[in-house]
Amino acid sequence: MKKHSKLYKNFFFYSGFLMLISEIWKQYCLTYIINEGIYNWWYFPFQLCSIPMYVCLILPWCNSPGIRGVLLAFLMDFGLLGGIFTFFDTSGMYYSYLPLTFHSFAWHILLIFLGIRAGLARESDHSLKGFLKCACLFFACCLAATTFNLLFHSYGKINMFYISPYYSMGQVVFRDIARMLGNNAGILIYIASIITGAGILHLFWNRISGFE
Repeated sequence: MKKHSKLYKNFFFYSGFLMLISEIWKQYCLTYIINEGIYNWWYFPFQLCSIPMYVCLILPWCNSPGIRGVLLAFLMDFGLLGGIFTFFDTSGMYYSYLPLTFHSFAWHILLIFLGIRAGLARESDHSLKGFLKCACLFFACCLAATTFNLLFHSYGKINMFYISPYYSMGQVVFRDIARMLGNNAGILIYIASIITGAGILHLFWNRISGFE
């Protein structure tokens, strides 16, 4: 068995599998314990901090070194960014059901560990081209999130990636920007800020890993 194959199956895949099981439990609790059997689309698992779960589940089955490198770069850039900055505003991490609050904190701490492990992996694409590719993956996720927001809006509140045109920006700092410049401008600046933050992290990994 190749070393990278064993590594991904023993760490990233099992991390993703744990996240999947815990996400199913979370959806059950939100629907049947908190919301009296009615599904709340607001918690549909397609936020920036949900994407690492899917990436981890895909990694072991990805035979292309190039694609694998980009997926790892996504974890070390965008996944790590999401994990870190969530703790700058934890208001959305608290639930009326205490185990869900614990789950939320544990999830984002795991994102930080996953991002660090991915950043230290030599299989990760630390190059500028690697960042551009994972930025394209982020854009694709934004497009998918927007599609979900538009398609499922009539079924209830849904705001994937917090970029729905139906809701005002709620994130700290960006909600003030949206009030001053308009919601669409706030969304665009929010997306640009995420890309910038991920780019800074990518540069950091590039430097400490000695890649050109």
